Amino acid sequence: MPTNASLTIRRLVTFSGVMASLVPVWSATAQQRGRQPQPAAAPTPAIPPSWYAQLKYRYIGPEGNRVSSVAGVAADRMTYYAGAASGGIFKSTDGGIHWTPIFDDQPVSSIGALAVAPSDPNVVWAGTGEPFIRSNISVGWGVFKSTDAGKTWIKMGLDHTGRVARIAIDPGNPEVVYLCAEGHNYGPQPDRGVFRTADGGKAWEKVLFVDENTGCSDLVMDPDNPRILFAGTWQVEIHTWGRESGGPGSGVYRSADGGATWKALEGNGLPKKPWGKVAVAMSKANSSRVYALIEVGDGVPWRGQETQHGRLWRSDDGGSNWTMMTADRQVAGRTHYYNRMAVLPDDPDEA
Repeated sequence: MPTNASLTIRRLVTFSGVMASLVPVWSATAQQRGRQPQPAAAPTPAIPPSWYAQLKYRYIGPEGNRVSSVAGVAADRMTYYAGAASGGIFKSTDGGIHWTPIFDDQPVSSIGALAVAPSDPNVVWAGTGEPFIRSNISVGWGVFKSTDAGKTWIKMGLDHTGRVARIAIDPGNPEVVYLCAEGHNYGPQPDRGVFRTADGGKAWEKVLFVDENTGCSDLVMDPDNPRILFAGTWQVEIHTWGRESGGPGSGVYRSADGGATWKALEGNGLPKKPWGKVAVAMSKANSSRVYALIEVGDGVPWRGQETQHGRLWRSDDGGSNWTMMTADRQVAGRTHYYNRMAVLPDDPDEA
């Protein structure tokens, strides 16, 4: 059995061996500390700096948030307007290469709808308030009008409509304008539905009002007959804890007398109610064809509704009869936010 003395001697020997092995390392490190650092050779650049000198920045867009509305001038393929969800209006006169802010002096920045009068490109309408429901959505402050192609703007009322989803202008008379108001959507209110002016916005008449819980989610004018209009309505209410979409107020409405009277379209191929958000669209290539993008249960019970499928419906006789075209959820996913559609003016089959 080893004594305490032998253990002590063994430990000392081991420690001495370790120290001896470290001495060369310390010596080398000490020698390196005494030397002056040598500068590393500069690497040869892969791309000569002269190449970078030839590059120039190119302006590609005006804003950093969502574009909620756009409009163009039919007779001028280079002029466009873009409305931001919370960034005002921008205008391009060179086909989108450069954009200029034209609405920054106004007291509201959220744009929901833009429209240019077909018979007078100097007349531009802007409906404020983003109609695409999100937790950070911006509420608007009525409707504005420009008679000098966006250089100056005049407030034209409808202060409490909350969010404007669409604006339609009579192609032969720029004084006749229809406005689709969704409402502020945080509870019941009377200032929602379809409004009409016949004097360029001096006076407005509420021509389609379903109820205080339902607003207008979309509006389209027959490109061959401005007296015919289709409106989509949406019953919706937003709470801090969620959103209630759908109810008996949602639907598709048709007017054949310039908005004086409206007829609710039901049955004849359309899904059973209740519905949620509704979008509508038409094409000048075939104004007898009408599209309706409808939020329904999609195969599961929804707000007391029996199981049913569908997303997109089509009518080929001006809204009298309808056919379900697809039940693909990708056509209308996140309906509160993305439910909008359009049809090419020269091809009624491409939507």
